[in-house]
Amino acid sequence: MALSEQPCYTLINNPNETESPNEQQLKQDLEHGNNRVKAAALKKVIQLVLNGDRLPGLLMTIIRFVLPSNDHQLKKLLLVFWEIWPKTSPDGKLLHEMILVCDAYRKDLQHPNEFIRGSTLRFLCKLKEAELLEPLMPSIRACLEHRHAYVRRNAVLAIYTIYRNFDSLIPDAPELIQGYLEGEGDASCKRNAFMMLIHVDRERALEYLVSCIDQVNEFNDILQLVIVELVYKVCHANPAERSRFIRCIYHLLTSSSSAVRYEAAGTLVTLSSTPTAVKAACQCYIDLVVKDSDNNVKLIVLDRLMALKEVPAHEKVLQDLLMDILRVLSSPDLEVRKKTLALVLDLVTSRNVEEVVLVLKKEVANTSNGGGEGDTGDLAGYRQSLVRTLHSCSIRFANVAPAVVPLLLDFLGDSDEATAEDVLVFVREAIQRYPTLKANVVAKLLEVFREIKSVKIHRAALWILGEYCTSVEDISRVVQEIRTALGEIPIVDAELRKAAGEEGPEVDAPSEKPSSATLVTAAGTYATQSAFTAASVSKEEKIPPLRGYLLEGHFFIAAALGSCLTKLTIRYLQQVPEPQSKNAFCAEAMLIIASILHLGRSGIPKKPITEDDAERLCVCLRVLSERSSVMGAVFSEKSREVLASMLALREQEQKKEKKSKEGVVSVHADDIITFLQLVGQQDEVGENKYEVSLMAATGGTSSQREQEKTTQLSKVIQLTGFSDPVYAEAYVNVNQYDIVLDVLVVNQTSDTLQGLGLELATLGDLKLVEKPAPCTVGPHDFVNIKASIKVSSTENGIIFGNIVYDIVGSTSDRNCVVLNNIHIDIMDYIQPSTCTDAEFRKMWAEFEWENKITVNTNITELNDYLEHLINSTNMKCLTPKQALTGECGFLAANLYARSIFGEDALANLSVEKPLGGSSENPPVQGHIRIRAKTQGMALSLGDKINLSQKKTS
Repeated sequence: MALSEQPCYTLINNPNETESPNEQQLKQDLEHGNNRVKAAALKKVIQLVLNGDRLPGLLMTIIRFVLPSNDHQLKKLLLVFWEIWPKTSPDGKLLHEMILVCDAYRKDLQHPNEFIRGSTLRFLCKLKEAELLEPLMPSIRACLEHRHAYVRRNAVLAIYTIYRNFDSLIPDAPELIQGYLEGEGDASCKRNAFMMLIHVDRERALEYLVSCIDQVNEFNDILQLVIVELVYKVCHANPAERSRFIRCIYHLLTSSSSAVRYEAAGTLVTLSSTPTAVKAACQCYIDLVVKDSDNNVKLIVLDRLMALKEVPAHEKVLQDLLMDILRVLSSPDLEVRKKTLALVLDLVTSRNVEEVVLVLKKEVANTSNGGGEGDTGDLAGYRQSLVRTLHSCSIRFANVAPAVVPLLLDFLGDSDEATAEDVLVFVREAIQRYPTLKANVVAKLLEVFREIKSVKIHRAALWILGEYCTSVEDISRVVQEIRTALGEIPIVDAELRKAAGEEGPEVDAPSEKPSSATLVTAAGTYATQSAFTAASVSKEEKIPPLRGYLLEGHFFIAAALGSCLTKLTIRYLQQVPEPQSKNAFCAEAMLIIASILHLGRSGIPKKPITEDDAERLCVCLRVLSERSSVMGAVFSEKSREVLASMLALREQEQKKEKKSKEGVVSVHADDIITFLQLVGQQDEVGENKYEVSLMAATGGTSSQREQEKTTQLSKVIQLTGFSDPVYAEAYVNVNQYDIVLDVLVVNQTSDTLQGLGLELATLGDLKLVEKPAPCTVGPHDFVNIKASIKVSSTENGIIFGNIVYDIVGSTSDRNCVVLNNIHIDIMDYIQPSTCTDAEFRKMWAEFEWENKITVNTNITELNDYLEHLINSTNMKCLTPKQALTGECGFLAANLYARSIFGEDALANLSVEKPLGGSSENPPVQGHIRIRAKTQGMALSLGDKINLSQKKTS
């Protein structure tokens, strides 16, 4: 067996040294040097042995001159040395020198220093030679009675490993440890002893647990964790024992250790599905989230609660504990609050929705008053999450909407634009779904209209007022608010007069007014004293909000204002019979629109009006002047119909998504049904959670591993040619945050290759964790070398390098074989994700790196190209399928993905089918625009799209 395939217990850093040490010099240092020199020489010997060098001449030197030393550092290094030094001859017999080493072990086991005894016992756990261990057994047994817990703890571990590997050396180990456990007082020692009994003799472990089951709460937390594991394994293997030990788990729910309570709650839910047990476990989880200060613990426990929610029987129990879950909102961490609100939203029902909404309203009021904990950004994000949760509750349960809407409308004047935007989205949907709220919403919106600070919020508020104000009184109030927010009309004349007045000389100089006063002089005569007083003039004048937007050049709100006035005028004309009132109202609306249009083209604003906005205002003027019934129906009815269809489509997608989640088959038709009453003692019920968690930590579930085995061949990369003296190929295993290269190296020569090393280097955000250790490969032999590479971002990376080696007996220079490059695919780190349209637009505006790619493909259908792009990039199409149906020569879609590092990737696809041309069915043409926060993400994703644009048959 090759050296790299041997069991390894100790990892030693191998520094890059220019020259290898000389064996003669090492021998000289070990014989005549002081302790410091001997330690340095012994370190070099250890590194040489790990590199595959054989130094038989140094063995007796180390035994004679280093082994008798009492220096602690030398003794520690000697333990590492004896661990890696071959202890048998080529024929498999124990070396004669090992007798001297064994005697040194025995003396160290009897040494008065507890550190030397304990470290020697830990070293004995790694020995695989029974001949060396047999003479030491009496000394190991004697260490169980040592006064120091460190020695006793390691003595138990040594006995456990020796019994597991060579039970003939200590056949009475279970009885010995059971007696030791009953008289031991140290918690760590009892934990090791109890753990040994669990693995070697479970019946004795159960006997001890039964004997002290009433004192479980008084044990140390490390021992309690082992007890929880034992109870789970026993009850999992033999369900009939559940009633015997379930009370013990209940007791551990009140342990002082958070880890014990968490494990006990998980075990309780696994062993029992009764509502009482589930409620106790959930209550324990909630207490952990509320009382533990570590945010990571809070997030883990919340994930556990969300997993329990997926079980229908457990969901009802969690619904009863919903008010307790709301206590988690007291945490200052934003992620914890968001996850709690998501859990609350899934658990809210008609029975508890009013109480939930009351708590959420208090939280919203607390954030608005600045009473919440955390920085300003977290408070704004928390307030936004609260608004969205209240939005969802009000849409699902109509009875709470009247109490929620007025409270949320107060936030339209909030400085956080995202929160105000969410409020308006909620108000728009609520007023469309529940017409009874229209009067209250319109009245409240008119109250807070002047307090709005954002142009985007003002624009959306104008749309809602123009769409849902139907009475003459409301229409008049809206127009009055608009006039107030615009200021003096016409705007251009008012601005010109204001500018001319500010440029006059009176404005710059303060106006001087004479004043006189009659005074009495010292001689008794009267005198008049005159003085000039300067009256200050304030240059700062508060500009109305809508007027300020227009002067800044934001004319998109002018288009919304024109549409709002047009809708209001059309409804006013339908309800008022007097022609004079009709004409006056219509003339006022046309004056406002014409004044805004004149302002946009006057050059006074910082930016002129765009052609689209100007055309929209002209259409509004034409509709008001012609008063056509057809255009009136378009303005007054079609917008609401489109909104209703959009909400219906969204609701349909949500139901479809919920149905797809519910449609996951957890139990198939041909699966075995297990009845607990009929389960035998040797049968196991379900999966062992400890084995499942271990498998997940070491490489996924069993199904994933089976799937990986079938696809491993596709990830094998040939690194050298078949004619090279050394053939190498690598299997690239991409984990979440690192890459493991399993390189197979085959010696195709008849020579022994010594010091064969794999030298690797990386390009991109890849970093080699450690250099693989050199090894020795025999003639026509092979060896597997593993290298771990850390990944820090989503970016295409390249791994390159070579293999270097020496030929035994050759005096030539070191040989080198250059390896082919290994390209790391970005698709291993990108996962499809979803986001709202507002979030997509926000990220699109914020991300600064853009990569524009020209479509060059052989695909002739628009939808086929979109499907091919989605499959090639792991991105998700955010554009609804209904918007992509039908026959059209143009297609536009938004795509989104998220990397495992939290990086967002946005893409906009715009393609068309060219008209005419020589070909009857030409391929699609267009562009793909990619935006990302980092340059590497945008470039790497663009390279991937360029490589996979054409569809292979």
